Amino acid sequence: MLPRILVFLLCAASANAQARFFNRTVTSKGVVYRYVVSVPADWSAGRSWPIVLFLHGSNERGDDGLVQSKVGLALAVREHPERFPAIVVMPQCRPENDWTSPAMEAQILGALDASAQEFHGDSHRTYLTGFSMGGYGTWALAAKYPNRFAAIVVVCGGIQWPTPRKIEKEEPSAALAGKVAGIPVWVFHGDVDRNVFVSESREMVKLLRGLHANVRYTEYDGVAHESWDKAYGSLSCQSGFSPKADDREGSHGGGERDHDTFEASCDCNCSRVSGS
Repeated sequence: MLPRILVFLLCAASANAQARFFNRTVTSKGVVYRYVVSVPADWSAGRSWPIVLFLHGSNERGDDGLVQSKVGLALAVREHPERFPAIVVMPQCRPENDWTSPAMEAQILGALDASAQEFHGDSHRTYLTGFSMGGYGTWALAAKYPNRFAAIVVVCGGIQWPTPRKIEKEEPSAALAGKVAGIPVWVFHGDVDRNVFVSESREMVKLLRGLHANVRYTEYDGVAHESWDKAYGSLSCQSGFSPKADDREGSHGGGERDHDTFEASCDCNCSRVSGS
């Protein structure tokens, strides 16, 4: 049984209410960084709330503090706010950087801490997700701070950056898997991704299973790198949530493999959802 796994994905708020988005800044070592934070329409200071840190991909890098709030999880929150009754923190990575640089790590943790304080985020229900470059950042940040996150969702991410040759070296993935094995994980990837090899996710899932971790893997048949809309679009209370350890979805009839399942639970009344 996974305690409160991804509560922010399991509990529905008002079906027609829109999330509220706020522009904020955080200062780290004298540099001001803009970010966006959203809260549910029924947010109030009278309770604590799940809080989600969302890391975007490489195309959203910049310093306007806005473009990252219109893609991936942020887009899903805008289009289906009832699915995400949580605070969502959306920092922006600067050009020529990635999420693993010390400066970017400092600003995203600063934004997370500031948002948790301002909007009453629950430290026991703090979640982390990202796609593409943000998926790499999600693995890295979770490995560095494994006790900070209740669960993580990684979409088309990896451990080693792609190279023209097939990546064979296992050690970086194995070391990282050992650090995140205690965190519930859901991994998404398209099987024809040429930007980040699908082998990156397959290897991490294999290693985590070898460590008896709670991990779900969804692989999309015939989907290339842009799998994030499909992935975040599938995180819904209405469609249910009964994670299987391995799913294949798409038009090629891949079926399901490895039917070892786990149940998800939360501290509210909501239905279990079944995978596709």
